[in-house]
Amino acid sequence: MEQSTPPQSDSVKTNRFLDSILGGIERVGNALPDPVTLFLLLAALVILISAIAAAANLSVVHPATEETIAAVSLLSADGLRRIITDAVTNFVEFPPLGMVLVAMLGVGLSEYTGLLSAALRWGVSVSPSALVCPAMVFLGVMSNLASDAGYVVLTPLAAMLFAALGRHPIAGLAAAFAGVSGGFSANLLIGTLDPLLAGISQDAAGLVDPNYVVNPTANYYFMAASTFMITLVGWFITEKIVEPRLGTYTGEQPTEEEHALTARERKGLRWALYSLLAFSALIAILTLPSNGILRDPETLSIVPSPFLNGIVILIALGFLIPGIVYGIPVGTVRNDKDVVKGMSNAMSSMGYYIVLAFIAAQFIAYFNWSNLGIILAVNGANLLEASGFTGIPLLLSFVLLSAVINLFVGSASAKWAIMAPIFVPMLMLVGYTPELTQLIYRIGDSTTNIITPLMVYFPLIVAFGQKFDQDLKIGTLIATMLPYSIAFLISWSIFFAIWFVLGLPLGPGAAIQLG
Repeated sequence: MEQSTPPQSDSVKTNRFLDSILGGIERVGNALPDPVTLFLLLAALVILISAIAAAANLSVVHPATEETIAAVSLLSADGLRRIITDAVTNFVEFPPLGMVLVAMLGVGLSEYTGLLSAALRWGVSVSPSALVCPAMVFLGVMSNLASDAGYVVLTPLAAMLFAALGRHPIAGLAAAFAGVSGGFSANLLIGTLDPLLAGISQDAAGLVDPNYVVNPTANYYFMAASTFMITLVGWFITEKIVEPRLGTYTGEQPTEEEHALTARERKGLRWALYSLLAFSALIAILTLPSNGILRDPETLSIVPSPFLNGIVILIALGFLIPGIVYGIPVGTVRNDKDVVKGMSNAMSSMGYYIVLAFIAAQFIAYFNWSNLGIILAVNGANLLEASGFTGIPLLLSFVLLSAVINLFVGSASAKWAIMAPIFVPMLMLVGYTPELTQLIYRIGDSTTNIITPLMVYFPLIVAFGQKFDQDLKIGTLIATMLPYSIAFLISWSIFFAIWFVLGLPLGPGAAIQLG
């Protein structure tokens, strides 16, 4: 007698369908060359396309300056000279390079002395594992207060913590990366991006109303609420899609004996905590008073300020000092030579990233020099303007356009400087405030950060991931992060649509509609 096959549940079919799609994306991506080679090929492709675009006289009118921006050929004599003479400058001025290396001096020493391992083992022993994932996503979102430091510090720590819990470290890295980059615009506090975008929005609004003022707190209510929404969505995607797809981690995992802390390690942790509290108190004394040394000397503001501008060195010291203090009673720091050795080991482990950063820096520089990014952005904006959409369809189309453009132009402020003069006046003329236009731009700008290799920290995340999975390539990372990107884009858009329909204020004194 034949046995009938039990029908599959819809959830099983959906998971298999999704897994097949992500598997296909991963296979295609991983079939590509090594990331270093890929960026080299992309750089060569940009040079070729720039020559074709220039020969075709491809150009746009910049909406802010009304200046004609033409495609620049990098195959010309001037272009080739610039490629050769600016190669070192491109590398040295590559935004993540200095931040990563400086932060790793402190983080690497803490790892060398054993502080990170001991702290993680202590954290595992006292924390419910069920809350580790949402905590990583939430901390990722909040880390945007420290500019881009979340990429450098939180993502590898999240991977290490997941490994210590016996979970897949790439799932931890993905959860933190999703929070840091996919939730880039959300936060419970005002960050450095808020006044930067507000200034651009105000300039664009001046084309319609010269007296219009856009405050840095313009989107605070919505973005603060979005922090919890992003945390919940990121938690769900990690637990239900990403981690099950990654499977069981087969790398090194600590045993129960290795989890246990020795008396020396407990003493080291106590003194490390004391030193961290003392260091934090010193920074607070220099920052919190209205005339604090680390405030802006002219405006006495914290945003911007020497505190935020110097956050990377402060983070490095925040790891370096406790790392040394921990190592003394434990015995891993006996003299200054041990400190230097620990920092040197950290730099030696960054060899692959340095090579990758050099090539990626050239590619991004070539893309900027060619003006291809600006041309794509302006043409996309003009296409949306001519679509004839109104109401929520128009606003959500702008979210989608921002997300697509973000795949090609990484800088949030650079894109907004291009798009604001088009969309802020356009939406003001149909009754929507500049604060609203800025907010929907930020939704789209955040959600695709985690799937574009053009995002300057993407190579760093690949390098961090390869410490736990040597076979991890760009395709694997994109396939891992794509569910977050899609889920954030859809859920954030729905969240905005509900906020819009209810007519809730976007921030203090910031309404949805004019008048």
